[in-house]
Amino acid sequence: MKLAELKDHMQKSVEATQRSFNTIRTGRANASLLDRITVEYYGAETPLKSLATIGTPDASTIVIQPFDMGSIGTIEKAISLSDLGLTPNNDGKVIRLNIPPLTAERRKELVKVAGKLAEEGKVAIRNIRRDAVDEVRKQEKNSDISEDEARDLQEEIQKLTDQSTKRIDELLAAKEKDITTV
Repeated sequence: MKLAELKDHMQKSVEATQRSFNTIRTGRANASLLDRITVEYYGAETPLKSLATIGTPDASTIVIQPFDMGSIGTIEKAISLSDLGLTPNNDGKVIRLNIPPLTAERRKELVKVAGKLAEEGKVAIRNIRRDAVDEVRKQEKNSDISEDEARDLQEEIQKLTDQSTKRIDELLAAKEKDITTV
């Protein structure tokens, strides 16, 4: 495995962790909260963002305007059944989601969720590292590379791993700050 390829894999893990963080609710309205929501539309599970325009007119409201007004009821139902804990308000044309301020207890829970997501990202990076190191050891065993080259590659792999886990820690710190800010 080439180092550029390895770096790319690790970067993708960091980006996946970032996307996971975006789905965690903070005290402010954010359209990415609805990224995970799928709606049964004509018998197929369809992402909400494919069925409607999602906007945030102010810090505490998300407005969903369906392209097909016939789907407004199913969109409302999908949001109600989701784990967001938000109640949709349907006025016939748009669905409004009021984002209530988070309680201190809920903030603590969300910080734990963010920590868990960060750990999952780090585990993915460590798995990538393990596979790369195994590959280097295999090449060394087959005499494809020297012992010194193997050691240098392993050090480089560890540096990439450290950079990626540090980036996840930075993202986690920013998300925790975002969650705990009242």
